[in-house]
Amino acid sequence: MDKIIKPSRLVITIILIISMSAVFVVSLYRLQIIEGAAYYEQSKNSVMTKSTVVAARGNILDRYGRVLVSNRVCNNLTINTRELFEQPDPNAIILELVQTVDDSGNAHIDTLPITKEAPFEYVPNMTDIQKTRLEAYLKENKLPASTTAVELMAFFRNGFKIDNNYASEQMRTIAGVRYELKIRSIIGTSDYIFAEDVSIDLITKMMESNIPGFEVTPSYVREYNTDYAAHLLGYIGMMNEEEYKEYRNDGYPLNALVGKNGAEKAFESYLHGRDGQAVVTKTRGGTIINTKYTQEPEPGTHTYLTIDLGLQETAENSLNNYIEKTNKQREMDNAAYKAQGLTKEVKEMIPGGAVVGINIKTGEPLCIASAPSFKLDTFLQDYSDLLEEENKPLLNRALMGLYAPGSTFKPVSAIAALNENIVTTGTTINCEGIYDKYADKGYSPTCWIYPGNHGPVNVTKAIEVSCNYYFYTVADNENFTIYKLANYAKRFGLGESTGIELSEYKGMMANPKYKEENENLQWYNGDTLAAAIGQSSSIFTPIQIANYIAAIANNGTRYEASILKSARSYDYSKSIFERRPEVAGTVNVNQEYFDAINIGMYNVANSVNGTAYQVFGNYPVKVAAKTGTAQLGENVTNNGVFVCYAPYDDPEIAIAVVVEKASAGIAIAGIAKDVLDYYFSFKNSSAELEKENSLLK
Repeated sequence: MDKIIKPSRLVITIILIISMSAVFVVSLYRLQIIEGAAYYEQSKNSVMTKSTVVAARGNILDRYGRVLVSNRVCNNLTINTRELFEQPDPNAIILELVQTVDDSGNAHIDTLPITKEAPFEYVPNMTDIQKTRLEAYLKENKLPASTTAVELMAFFRNGFKIDNNYASEQMRTIAGVRYELKIRSIIGTSDYIFAEDVSIDLITKMMESNIPGFEVTPSYVREYNTDYAAHLLGYIGMMNEEEYKEYRNDGYPLNALVGKNGAEKAFESYLHGRDGQAVVTKTRGGTIINTKYTQEPEPGTHTYLTIDLGLQETAENSLNNYIEKTNKQREMDNAAYKAQGLTKEVKEMIPGGAVVGINIKTGEPLCIASAPSFKLDTFLQDYSDLLEEENKPLLNRALMGLYAPGSTFKPVSAIAALNENIVTTGTTINCEGIYDKYADKGYSPTCWIYPGNHGPVNVTKAIEVSCNYYFYTVADNENFTIYKLANYAKRFGLGESTGIELSEYKGMMANPKYKEENENLQWYNGDTLAAAIGQSSSIFTPIQIANYIAAIANNGTRYEASILKSARSYDYSKSIFERRPEVAGTVNVNQEYFDAINIGMYNVANSVNGTAYQVFGNYPVKVAAKTGTAQLGENVTNNGVFVCYAPYDDPEIAIAVVVEKASAGIAIAGIAKDVLDYYFSFKNSSAELEKENSLLK
């Protein structure tokens, strides 16, 4: 039987339909009749544009979570082209904008590769991106590639309708801005940023002056939260052509900012993030009335380095203080020597140096200091001056400085001699001070103690007193060839990549081929003798030397020296990457041999005969060390090299210090002591920081 609809339900249904219809009718009447004119007028006077929303770059932090580099919200000025070109004389507005910005102490962005003043010429050091843009502009406007700067300026004056009343420099200023606007439509890149990181005072002044044609857009700039580690952190800048080829498949616009060197470049894939897109509705006056994200920006990943900022500060301060103090003393001493006619006593000024500290148990670099350095927050402004400085502050000496290791190389020679059965740990050699086996050929190398001598020494004693004679003797053996010695050096990572993600030089171990090709000379036994004590043409970086000493302390196990400790999502909630120690190589020899070397290095710092006893003899933590003096030739002040590790009975940290023109290794041992002082003084608090940091994972 069919259901009968009750009259009451029918009445309710009819009432609902009538009510809803009434609501729709009233709404439509309000929108179309009452407010229709207003909405129509607003639609005529509003503009919808697509806009790139810049993603925040990830922070760079030290191993304990101390922020080294972060972002600061800033205000950029962009050109409102619709408003600008509605003005009777847009070129006059451009000049007013430029004048106002430049007078405020800010600077407007102008990459047109033409000189700012007549006679106009293309700038001599045109960047790749400037070349790419110029070629695109010429092609788009059907201008020949041979177009001169003067011809292009004439084309600008005509095409941009720049009045002849404007002076040539004013014309160039106008053309620079018009070119920036035009080239972006040609190559399809993101908006032209007229001025970056401008002050609120400037924005207020421009608004109060009713200057048309500009908009304020929020963005980010890198903020450096430390004055240290400049060589490690790096900086960001606009991509060049080669970088664009590398990054364009990752969605980077042509004018994206990318890491140029240091950690900023090495970990670009973590730090960069992904820009978003938005549809922005503005009034014709430039007021934003609605923003709709079509793609949310994805901020970059926070990147943790293995560096301990406190240790880095200590290393840099100690190194710089030593250099400054020593150079001041030498200035006074040299003046006195010259007054007395003692020219041989005059010492050269110290140009720079480096300190590297490595976690022996993991291979993690804890500090990588290079002097002289520079300030990252003013790097771009100072760049030209930095390039011209004689002491090369832009050179990261810790990773790219190449130095003879001097006597710090002797543990390699000792391991080679022991493992090749040339000597045993108990074999003694009588040091006579001068090795005169080749005297008839005019070659008689001496021990550093000559005209004295060390008497009978075994391998441990030879390390302790740094006896050259001992190593001349073992190296002057048919079973001890330069090729075998080079193989042991390679196994300890000398002349090899350390695995660090930053730019580094590999250096090289002395070898016959190099001497023949570069000096056009034959290799002799005497060259092998020199190589065995860390001389000849062997050159290594401080980080390689530190890594090698860590391997000695580790009984032959050498780790990769990666500087990336971890990476976390922008809200710190998710672990993206966690470093695990990675063995780079091992030197598998009898443990007795490592024991003999390590005891010798212990005695260097703790025996009254040791070359570092005056610095570490009474140190509360037992240290093993080796001094080195790298001879650079007659009348040239020697480099100083010093290495150590501690604690001796359970090694944790290995340090290498190299200072150019320091004269001797023992002279710079105090720098290593300063680093150890900090390390052991703050060991417990650092452990707490590590624990707190791990809780964020």
